[in-house]
Amino acid sequence: MKRRNTVCIYCASSGDVAAEYIAEAGRLGSLLASSGRTMVCGAGRTGLMGALADAGLASGGRVVGVIPQFMVDRGWCHAGLSETIVTADMHERKQTMARLADAAIALPGGVGTLEELLEIITWKQLGLFDGPIIIVNTSGYYDSLIAMLHRAADERFMKRQHSSLWAVAADAAEAIKLLDTMPDITAEQKY
Repeated sequence: MKRRNTVCIYCASSGDVAAEYIAEAGRLGSLLASSGRTMVCGAGRTGLMGALADAGLASGGRVVGVIPQFMVDRGWCHAGLSETIVTADMHERKQTMARLADAAIALPGGVGTLEELLEIITWKQLGLFDGPIIIVNTSGYYDSLIAMLHRAADERFMKRQHSSLWAVAADAAEAIKLLDTMPDITAEQKY
């Protein structure tokens, strides 16, 4: 399998979440930095996004933030990132994050994170993104979504092989292992 060097991470910017989610984001940031990978994130300074970036930077990693101008104007941007790319809007932000990365990891998050995760899965299904997609299921956070995705396959709203477009990791350490063992998209997985 090939090594994935630049990883896009989708996660919550809310700081009003349980400490276990913040801690796991920090572990992922440290592990990605220790493994010499560049992190691409939404450039938020709080919540899981901030914890990921802070831990990655503290571990000597490179963290690239991609954020729309209106979020910068509201003061939501992390000030200490290795590089910050400011986009015109959310659509450009998501396109840029995916374009820069050769893998994607989703930590827990709200509707923005869910939307980003489902979009990158769709892009992989359509052959627009070919790297691994890993869902970090901290404390079973994504159990209901994973069940819904499997139901969609069971009821033929998507092909059974599309269930292999993503992998589920229990924690950050397992996610790092999956980065290098998951294959890129195959012709059979495409729509």
